[in-house]
Amino acid sequence: MDFLLSFLNSLPGAVGQGLIWGVMAIGVYITYRILDVADLTVDGSLATGGAVCALLVTLGLNPWLALLAAVLSGMAAGLVTGLLHTVCGIPAILSGILTQLALYSINLRVMAFGDLNAKTKNMLAVSVDKHDLLVSSRNIRKLALDNPTLLLLALVAAVIAVLYWFFGTEQGSALRATGSNSAMARAQGISTNWCKVLGLVVSNALVALAGALLAQYQGSATVDMGRGAIVIGLAAVIIGEVLLGGVFINFALKLLACAIGAVIYYAVITLVLRLGLETTDLKLLTALVVAAFLTIPYWKGKYFSKPVKPAKKEENTHA
Repeated sequence: MDFLLSFLNSLPGAVGQGLIWGVMAIGVYITYRILDVADLTVDGSLATGGAVCALLVTLGLNPWLALLAAVLSGMAAGLVTGLLHTVCGIPAILSGILTQLALYSINLRVMAFGDLNAKTKNMLAVSVDKHDLLVSSRNIRKLALDNPTLLLLALVAAVIAVLYWFFGTEQGSALRATGSNSAMARAQGISTNWCKVLGLVVSNALVALAGALLAQYQGSATVDMGRGAIVIGLAAVIIGEVLLGGVFINFALKLLACAIGAVIYYAVITLVLRLGLETTDLKLLTALVVAAFLTIPYWKGKYFSKPVKPAKKEENTHA
């Protein structure tokens, strides 16, 4: 009984954190599923969004404007990756690694901006007692309007609505065509390089938004806060697809499945931690979760689906 009560007490925090990572998972979905590009920029751009937001909040800027600045920083990171890939001819996965590597140093500089005693910082704190924050884990269990779950639900819904509209436009359809069949898209006169850059910009904008929300939620931005983010994002996408893919066929519902997958992932993590697993084992657990949910569809198709019998050829009846 004590274990169950402890888990239920921790569940609101898992839902709040899951919704934040759900925004990030939607960004990963754009590159991983729609654009079919392996983008490792996200480990750096998530920390960049958190660093920019935390810095501007500590400088007294409105938290909404701080979120906007974080989104712009994520767009810049995605643009760099896109240009390295399309203009410089560097493979997408290496372009993301290069940008991620550069962002590590940039994030250290960003968090030390305005501090005369340090040129770099690996952590910047933002306290709900000293600063105006949009979301804070301190209020996660309150039955009040300042409960961050309400705002996070609204933000996830807004992100899905905007993306649903965008991917229904001509430019959004061109982006989807590029990921589906790049050669055919070029044959139709679509600039596939531009679409790849645009997809990376949009994806990393959402990742940086998640980083900004996470920095406010946990009360600090750290240079390592994005480490392993791509794996968590993939876990959320894959969990959502495996559990809800057969029901959520509409594009907007597929995006919603990513957010739900992130919430389920953090609920499972919370449950396992309550069972006694060490926090240092979370990376191993995440890898096992991703591997398991990737394996399930493969085994289902290979071992549990009935083979399709080939149609019989008609016999030649000519004399």
